[in-house]
Amino acid sequence: MLTREFDMAADLERALPVLCLQRAAENRSSFRVGGVSVGVSGVCSQDVALVPSLEPFRIDSDTSDICIRVEWAASLVPAGREVFDSGSLWRLYKDGAECRFDFSSAVLGERPYKRLFVGDGFKRATLQMSEECFVGRPFAPDPLGYPLDELLIMHRLTQERAIELHSCGIIGPHGVGNLFVGHSEAGKSTTTRLWMAHKGTEVLSDDRIIVREQAGQMLMYGTPWHGEAQFASPASAPLKRIFILEQGLGNRPYRLSPMQAVAELFARSFVPFYEPKYVDAALDFLQALTESVPVYRYVFEPNQAAVERVLNFSD
Repeated sequence: MLTREFDMAADLERALPVLCLQRAAENRSSFRVGGVSVGVSGVCSQDVALVPSLEPFRIDSDTSDICIRVEWAASLVPAGREVFDSGSLWRLYKDGAECRFDFSSAVLGERPYKRLFVGDGFKRATLQMSEECFVGRPFAPDPLGYPLDELLIMHRLTQERAIELHSCGIIGPHGVGNLFVGHSEAGKSTTTRLWMAHKGTEVLSDDRIIVREQAGQMLMYGTPWHGEAQFASPASAPLKRIFILEQGLGNRPYRLSPMQAVAELFARSFVPFYEPKYVDAALDFLQALTESVPVYRYVFEPNQAAVERVLNFSD
């Protein structure tokens, strides 16, 4: 087995000299997003390199919730039962309990340039990179680059009491955590900029936040997948309130019933909708979330008065 791995590494260095600048028996790196730790191992140092967006989330750990092994294949040929097509960057295939994600790019040819095999529990995965897609290219591949990182975390959250929401998370004075949820153009980036004018404010993300239950408390976590304002922090905070953003007049919050809140949050969540059990898990968690954290529809004007209204708000 060791002979095979070193033979493969030698072949890669001859075929892809720019990719394997440093070869060792094993290279490793780890990162954590939303309380989920991911460990990556591979023969080449480039195989385990974190993309810039993941660097702030790097950790030093020998154990991980998800373990990924990076390997190289001569080429990757599409095959199998297709379950879902994202319409652009990736497709999902299933073979029994195993999922296979194929990632494609017009720049790298018609065939997939990388392929992720992962079991039903999303604990162990193998990431195959295609040699034919990168030989002769003037740039090195990013095995962990978007959207693979988000897809992997999003699917793992289906196994836990957690969910990813289209939202900006803001820690205000005294550590109060407010979550502002909204579709694109709802005002998340605008809200982020307005809050940054106040001292003692920290932004976890201006576009995507992970909420999870831990020891009976709801926490919100920043993610690497930022929006227009480009805020992405690995920090977390207890979640006190959730506001569904709607631009309008008056800066008025309206309390939603748990049933209304679940519907609004589900419409703005990142869930693998193709799998009924994942949808059921998301709805169960959202019900628990809305029963423990108040949810409001917030009709707001994009000015500082909108921030002051939240700062002075009491349930």
